[in-house]
Amino acid sequence: MVAGEPLYVEEDDLVATYAAEAKAAMSAEAARRIAETVDPEEEQRLRDTSLLTLIHTQDMVPALLARLGDVRAALDGHGGGIAVSKLGWAAGGAEQLDLVLDLTGACLSCGAAPGTLEGVKTDLESDEEVQRVRFDKALLETFDELGREFILAHGAVEFV
Repeated sequence: MVAGEPLYVEEDDLVATYAAEAKAAMSAEAARRIAETVDPEEEQRLRDTSLLTLIHTQDMVPALLARLGDVRAALDGHGGGIAVSKLGWAAGGAEQLDLVLDLTGACLSCGAAPGTLEGVKTDLESDEEVQRVRFDKALLETFDELGREFILAHGAVEFV
């Protein structure tokens, strides 16, 4: 580039830059909202505790929630949550969990549920103790026909 020449930015680069800035701003806002509603010491304790030791305890769902990223702000902020419908061991003998989850509260039948489900799945499957996250097929009944069709066609999640 020569001094004095106009700076041209490729359209794709500009879109990527704006997308990255928007994502960073949304993540910062999500972190702020989560921080307003949780006890940081308790959240850290839950994150540091093995999920394998929390099976069938009252801390299991809070520990799963503590492992969520930005999607946690949507759950907490909209009066929703998650519940464990089924819990098993991953195939192959690995000490990993195979979870079937459900949404609770205001998250049921919400138009943003496909994104919420995908966010929960992605965040939890990034934990080394979770092999797979699927969702209870009963959840599909909480959506109207259009919502059901949409989530089955575009949601990157599995129902069992």
